[in-house]
Amino acid sequence: MFIPHTPEDKKEMLQAIGVGSIEELFAQIPPALRYPAFDLPAALDENALTAHMQQLAAKNKPLLHFIGAGCEEHFIPAAVNALSSRGEFLTAYTPYQAEASQGTLQTIYEFQSCICELFDMDVCSASHYDGATALAEACSAALRVNNKNKILYSAGLHPHYKEVLKTYLKHVPGLQLEEVPLQNGTVDLNALKEKLTPQVSCFAVAGPNFLGQLEPLEDISVLVHGAGALLVSVAKPLALGILHTPGQYGADFAVAEGQTLGNAMNFGGPGLGIFTCKKEYVRQVPGRIVGIAKDKAGKRSFVLTLQAREQHIRRERAASNICSNQALCALNAVIYLTLLGYAGLREVAELNLEKAHTLKDMLVTDGHKLKFDGLFFNEFVLELNTPAKQVIKKLAKKGIAAGFDLGTVRKEWQNCLLVCVTETKTRAELEKYVQAMRGFEYARDY
Repeated sequence: MFIPHTPEDKKEMLQAIGVGSIEELFAQIPPALRYPAFDLPAALDENALTAHMQQLAAKNKPLLHFIGAGCEEHFIPAAVNALSSRGEFLTAYTPYQAEASQGTLQTIYEFQSCICELFDMDVCSASHYDGATALAEACSAALRVNNKNKILYSAGLHPHYKEVLKTYLKHVPGLQLEEVPLQNGTVDLNALKEKLTPQVSCFAVAGPNFLGQLEPLEDISVLVHGAGALLVSVAKPLALGILHTPGQYGADFAVAEGQTLGNAMNFGGPGLGIFTCKKEYVRQVPGRIVGIAKDKAGKRSFVLTLQAREQHIRRERAASNICSNQALCALNAVIYLTLLGYAGLREVAELNLEKAHTLKDMLVTDGHKLKFDGLFFNEFVLELNTPAKQVIKKLAKKGIAAGFDLGTVRKEWQNCLLVCVTETKTRAELEKYVQAMRGFEYARDY
């Protein structure tokens, strides 16, 4: 229940914090931004409002979806939402009185166990806002581990991840952030080798990267560790059904966006930040780690084994003051992984790989040109004869979301379109896409 503050309540609170008025409290905010004027229509009763919302919803036109770039359309078994929407899960936010919330702790424990096995890593935190914040937390942890003042990151990281990383670490004294360029869509190994000086704390790289390309992660790991730095990997969970895991190529920290594991796109959120690391760095893990113990009767029980949040320990000693347990999204992920199992996860990964390459082959045969010729998973970049934003606009009129405009990332990529294909696409839908793209291809070389 929401109970509005009385004038006496407001006066008492203002006196307590030492300001004379609400206006004075918000003096730092420009006047034009304080109280925006909303041009709202008159209120409706419930019946009229329901009818109005149905009319608005009827205007939506579902598009055939080929956009990825960090948020992908995947099939979600009905059992995922049927189970996670049960009241005992849906209403449980976070275990402030942890051991009294045995059900919540068990689901977190199962989530951690599944992710550790999927990533082949020792420790998993539960959990973070999204993949971008998980990356920033991992780089922060690396700084605490080796106390160096420089972070390298690949130009192939998602642009939003780069922005969040810079925002998180903006006020760290003496810290340097430096980007390592790409060569044909993947990390330039020679440039990386030159930049790996003794001052480098870690190198952050995504594989597959933002352009869909598979990075030479084993080679990168050798270079990074040979220079005395730590490797922070941004993985793609579904791709781990067929690709080498972060544990196999020696990542010190491995993070990811878990939206693809049983979570709907939901207009871009909420996400699920996955954070894993080697056992020796467990004390640097932000968030919580749930373990198994026995109660006084000898029965199995779940406990918060490690609590590195400011809610549990002194703020100045916390590994992070900005982390949360995305419990419901994590529950969706663990139900999804449990339903699929090893064989199912591999099958989904293979379908993504197969269908993406099928569309790529169809497009190339039809006269289209790839921007990069390296290996990819389920995303690839087309180089068009016209700006990608124009292609996207025209295909939208045909009921197709063509992909992501890379011109929004770099001006020199304005003719480049990032296309994502998942297991949800049929052969007929791929053919529809190819047909709709005719006229935007480069001339064939005969």
